Amino acid sequence: MSTLAIVVSLVLLMFLAYRGITVLILAPLMAGLAVLLSGDIGLFLPMYSETFMKALGNYVIQFLPIFLLGSLFGQLMADSGAASSLSNWIVEKLGHRQAIITVVIACGILTYGGVSLFVVAFAIFPIAKDLFRVADIPKRLVPATIALGSFTFTMTALPGSPAIQNAIPIPYFGTNVFAAPGLGIIGAIIMFAGGLWWLENRAKKARLAGEGYGTHPDETPVELPDSDEEINLASSDTTTKPMPLWLATLPLIMVIGVNALLTYVVFPKMDLSFVTDAFPNIVPQKIVGLWALILALVVACTTLIVSRLGHWEDLRMTVNKGVFGFMLPLFNTASEVGYGSVIAGLAGFAIIRDAVLNVSPTNPLISEAVAMNVLAGITGSSSGGLSIALATLGEDYLRMGMEFGISPELLHRVAVMAAGGFDTLPHCGAIITLLAICNLSHRQSYLNIAMITMIFPLVALVSVIALGTIFGSF
Repeated sequence: MSTLAIVVSLVLLMFLAYRGITVLILAPLMAGLAVLLSGDIGLFLPMYSETFMKALGNYVIQFLPIFLLGSLFGQLMADSGAASSLSNWIVEKLGHRQAIITVVIACGILTYGGVSLFVVAFAIFPIAKDLFRVADIPKRLVPATIALGSFTFTMTALPGSPAIQNAIPIPYFGTNVFAAPGLGIIGAIIMFAGGLWWLENRAKKARLAGEGYGTHPDETPVELPDSDEEINLASSDTTTKPMPLWLATLPLIMVIGVNALLTYVVFPKMDLSFVTDAFPNIVPQKIVGLWALILALVVACTTLIVSRLGHWEDLRMTVNKGVFGFMLPLFNTASEVGYGSVIAGLAGFAIIRDAVLNVSPTNPLISEAVAMNVLAGITGSSSGGLSIALATLGEDYLRMGMEFGISPELLHRVAVMAAGGFDTLPHCGAIITLLAICNLSHRQSYLNIAMITMIFPLVALVSVIALGTIFGSF
């Protein structure tokens, strides 16, 4: 009965999230429903206060700085003009005749540099729709193009990515955001090449069919330019003075560069025994990866603020907007973690856990990939599914990895890439938001989004698991 209760609560969570109900209220309600249906009526309130809220609180304590600084950095990049300067430069170099790859590269550079995928979607969409209109490519392909650059290879595969998904496994496996760099690059190439091939192929077929950009009454008509130089690109910045390209690029380099410096040079040479002496419960090797990412984001944010002193229209408003913007994503994910902790405490979860762990008794990478994909799909969130899976099964996978000679770095990369598979089912909040930004429906654009964000990432995941199993982590 307890297992059935878990399944019912999961199905309702997925259905109601798709209907637009916030997970902030859904997570505790569905967790409570699972407890009641399991017959543990007397444990309803203790489960909420002692399990749900403690798991939520622990997640907030652990990852609040990453969410906060990531959101602030994204807002600073947008309002300083850095994001639009980079995008305009890419458009100038590639032009509207290469509209698809132009948008993908612009999104990829910004997200790999640490800009939130939501900020990127808002910033790039005005550019993308104008490029697609000029190139006469159907607007319905814009969401999938943005998704390829923002939701795939830069989020889960490229080593050093500051995306929260790439940071979540650090305290569980004692790794860092550069885990399994060679395999990550191979996975990223597969996602990028496969996604680009699909989009170009769809655009070619639409061109042969005479489809064109399409008629969209919701858009304000604009006079189409005759050349790339005449394209009037929309900008999300609030400053009236353009930002030099080298200065716009510097903060992105800081995020990756400072992180790498701390991860591979500074922290390995430091004697961190004083940390253990002061905080006996801390294992520095399991947390330095998070420290490196936090410091890198602080340096990048500071660089942006200082370099644009005197040019901000309203720095206070930008900072406030960036800081306030982190709260909803953080507490959404933390609520899902609380839900997962309640589910993990029910008797029926043992059956589910054993079934998942035994998917491939001789290769825990396959089991791990299945668990991450399933939970990411159910929650409609890569970070939420990844957090739940690692909170409940992370120790098991680390133990199994040690037994089978699988490095924590490989476990890290497979977990992150797997979480970026079924997370984009139709009820995914990021997909719903992206379609809303583009003013398109699931019916118009979802098939192409699914190909870009699920099929090719799964091909990349299988390839990485196969290579990792044969050659180990590299």
